[in-house]
Amino acid sequence: MRERLTARVLLFDGGGRILLLKGRLPNRPAHTSSWFTVGGGVEPGEGLFEAALREIAEETGFTDGVELGPVVWTREAVSVLVGGETVLLKESYIVARCHGGEPSREGWEVYEHDFIDDIRWWSLEEIAATTERIWPERFCELIGAAARGDHRGEPLEISVAQVTG
Repeated sequence: MRERLTARVLLFDGGGRILLLKGRLPNRPAHTSSWFTVGGGVEPGEGLFEAALREIAEETGFTDGVELGPVVWTREAVSVLVGGETVLLKESYIVARCHGGEPSREGWEVYEHDFIDDIRWWSLEEIAATTERIWPERFCELIGAAARGDHRGEPLEISVAQVTG
């Protein structure tokens, strides 16, 4: 099984809200959607932080005033990619801050318009109150510490899970 290094971004605006996308595997009904962070695979020859900045630009259009912080979580999971390939995701969750605003979908690939149903800023209170599924596991439990900047030492390893959409 191929390993896929992935840069996931905990992208906060100036008001402490985090940007999440809601998506599902293509051609699946909307009720199978989950919320997840900005991010994606690290390209050949690209570093983790370079990938994070590229993914922020592609998925949100934000390029000015983006500040990357540390990797606060890591996670490994077997997952099925949009094209049907099963891979071992090796995710690193990076804290980032930006000015915020309305995200742009101009940098999205055609398949992303099919599989991403929504994108919006969430307050910590909204996250605490939601019954919707948010990935990764323990997101709702851990996001407060990341938002406050309470991330000392080595990144927290979240879990190993089977993810099939």
